[in-house]
Amino acid sequence: MKVSVLSALALVIASACAAPQPEVKDTAASSSKCSSKSLARKRNLIMMVSDGFGTASETMARDYVQQMEGKPYEWLSALDELLVGTSRTKSSDSLVTDSAAGATVFSCGKKSYNGAIGVTPDEKPCGTVLEAAKLKGYTTALVSTSRITHATPASFAAHVVHRDMEGLIAQQLIGNNTIGNKVDLILGGGSCHFLPNTTKGSCRTDDLDVWALAKNNGYSAFESRAAFDALKPKTKLPTIGLFTSSHMSYEIDRNPALEPSLAEMTVKALEILSENTKHSDQGFFIMIEGARIDHAGHDNDPAAHLRDIVQYWETVAAVRRFVNKNRDTAMIGTSDHETGGLSLGMEHDYVWYPKYLKPVKKSSEVICRELAKVAVDERESFVRKTVIPSYLGVSNVTDADVASVVRATASGSTKCKLAVGLIVSRLAHISWSTDGHSAVDVGLYAYGRGTEKLRGNYENTQVGEFLRDYLQVDLAPVTKRLSNQLTEQPGFEWAREPPSIVTRRSADKHSSGSAAAAAYHAKLDSYHPLHYQGGHSH
Repeated sequence: MKVSVLSALALVIASACAAPQPEVKDTAASSSKCSSKSLARKRNLIMMVSDGFGTASETMARDYVQQMEGKPYEWLSALDELLVGTSRTKSSDSLVTDSAAGATVFSCGKKSYNGAIGVTPDEKPCGTVLEAAKLKGYTTALVSTSRITHATPASFAAHVVHRDMEGLIAQQLIGNNTIGNKVDLILGGGSCHFLPNTTKGSCRTDDLDVWALAKNNGYSAFESRAAFDALKPKTKLPTIGLFTSSHMSYEIDRNPALEPSLAEMTVKALEILSENTKHSDQGFFIMIEGARIDHAGHDNDPAAHLRDIVQYWETVAAVRRFVNKNRDTAMIGTSDHETGGLSLGMEHDYVWYPKYLKPVKKSSEVICRELAKVAVDERESFVRKTVIPSYLGVSNVTDADVASVVRATASGSTKCKLAVGLIVSRLAHISWSTDGHSAVDVGLYAYGRGTEKLRGNYENTQVGEFLRDYLQVDLAPVTKRLSNQLTEQPGFEWAREPPSIVTRRSADKHSSGSAAAAAYHAKLDSYHPLHYQGGHSH
């Protein structure tokens, strides 16, 4: 009788640990109930990155939905329901990170310099959780609305000293590296870095056909919505689908006949991964990125920012449904950083008006692309009669707004996008402190088996450590295998700048004024952020 009671109790505890536990409050109690033994079985891990998404952005989207759809005060978004804490965002060389260092810390569990893709501050490759998972037998996937060679997805499966080496990143993603094929399923944008420079639409600097290389390495490759729709759960892996030349469209601009949404790509990927691991000893690891939230923040475009956040919510809801049906699965979500320094309210008026975001029909990116094609002497009329009243839905067209957009258009795309976004932001009483990133903490979200330990404020390194520990993988052997990995793209010029972050030297034994200390600090200060042609990183 005693043995049967203990066995039954063990089954109850195991079942409790396997079930999603989003509302656990007592971390200590939860950890004692859910021992490592109860989690030592097949598992899946879904990592979600809402690039450039801060807590003010969540508030903005929530306020909008509450106001426009008449939701009650207590209404929660799909993300609100999964909030468990916050994550700090600094890189190794700056209190304000970029997306490359911000993703590398998740993938490698180590801080690195701004611009680093899967390398440490000494510019050496670091093994990632995706690579370690693949070598252990997991099936792996990357899904993003950015170019798949962009900073966040690249940091999980590539190793280059500068994020703009996207030509080399493309090669590494499809198996031309020291490990071989490591990403089983790839969905996103950015086909231009896979096409030789002899092909229209290529953005490579050489004539290498990476698309052909992918096929030679066993990938099924496609570029159309129709091919995506035709994918079945039993789709043979590896498979790569890239729907656009560069980044995929903002949700506000997306043509559903040509591009799937982030939620659609995620649902499809989870179906394929689930089916392909049904009879496997190991589960899967997937990184899903809502990338264009960040880009809209850089453009200070509140309407595009909003629509991509709402789409990200739909994706989170889809992931939660999957976790509920597959209790050997956990989801963790956070952001690499906040973008734009978004604030709701401006000057001395205690108001902000979500209603001004509703009538906007196009992103500032698309609007400014159109404006650039309009003859210079016709731009004022186009802005006055079409852009402001039709695209932005603003009835009170002022001479100042028209002049601002026309003048900014002549100064280039970046200035134009900021000017267009400012019109809506000012009416809504939304303010932005930067068109870059900020240093604020970001939200941490979790759901499912084994995530009950995530409660409170975490350094971003700890997020990477959680991914590693949950998958029960060792990154050190992977790092060793990468020792001869090519990390510099031929012909690419780059340099590094001094760090802006204060080191921990004051608490270190080397903090004296000795010659040894000087050499030590010189070594520390050699770990500089990357700088390329005067531009800033996203």
